[in-house]
Amino acid sequence: MKYTKPPLSYADQAALLIERGLVVSDPNVLMRQLEAVGYYRLCAYWYPFKQADSSFVPGTSFDVVWSRYVFDRQLRLAVMDAIERVEIAIRTALVTELAMRYGAFAHVDPKNFPRARPARHARFLADLRSEAQRSRERFVEHFKVTYDEFPDLPIWAAAETMTFGSMFTLFAMSEKRVQKMVARKYGVAGPVLHSWLQTLNYVRNICAHHARLWNRELAIRPTVPHAKHGPAWHRPPSIDTNRIFVVLTILQFLLQRVAPQSAWRDRLFAQFDRFPDVPLASMGMDAEWRQHRLWR
Repeated sequence: MKYTKPPLSYADQAALLIERGLVVSDPNVLMRQLEAVGYYRLCAYWYPFKQADSSFVPGTSFDVVWSRYVFDRQLRLAVMDAIERVEIAIRTALVTELAMRYGAFAHVDPKNFPRARPARHARFLADLRSEAQRSRERFVEHFKVTYDEFPDLPIWAAAETMTFGSMFTLFAMSEKRVQKMVARKYGVAGPVLHSWLQTLNYVRNICAHHARLWNRELAIRPTVPHAKHGPAWHRPPSIDTNRIFVVLTILQFLLQRVAPQSAWRDRLFAQFDRFPDVPLASMGMDAEWRQHRLWR
């Protein structure tokens, strides 16, 4: 089947939405928001209000749709703020552990990663070298003109050019004893931290591409600690590992260890207070989520 839908002007887009039953107090405001954000992007936020015939559930207000959009945008910013702190702290711990064990160029020698497939290590190293060659950071330029090892950098310098994905790969390739030592700093087992990093990398990419986050089903679900070692993760109410609440809880758990002085939790609470009509169940939360032991 060929795609035959014609493009529509902002005015025609607004008229179509109103015709389908969207309650709009001011069509000019609707057109401005469509121009600012885009019809197709907003589809994700009014989709829960659509009926089988593409009309809206009676009484569906654009103000509610826009509120969901704004909430999601602010949620992504909050999540990115937390992930930044977590990423830098774990990367620093991992790089320090590897450097103290194997030296300044620990990441270069494949013998330091006996569990990793050679091709994976080679791709990882090629990516780091490419980042170094593209970088215009002064510390990279200095190393380039001073030392023979370029485009390899000491691991603590290379860390500053790593993406989250590269950091995750470095952790995943590392020996179990290295993973264990790093994970211990954050009160979890190595496999749990490995799972969390994989999920956080996925969520970070969602946020970086400005995609819908608040009610998304997670394509990469994290592992929670075993009940023996993390009983709070298993106390009622249970935490759904398929929804964003588990990611928020992981970030809160890690931030308590990375930056215990952080007010991130309080800022998140304040955001939910500003948007009291956001459906919590769609995020894997219940009305008493703030009283969960991991959030107190």
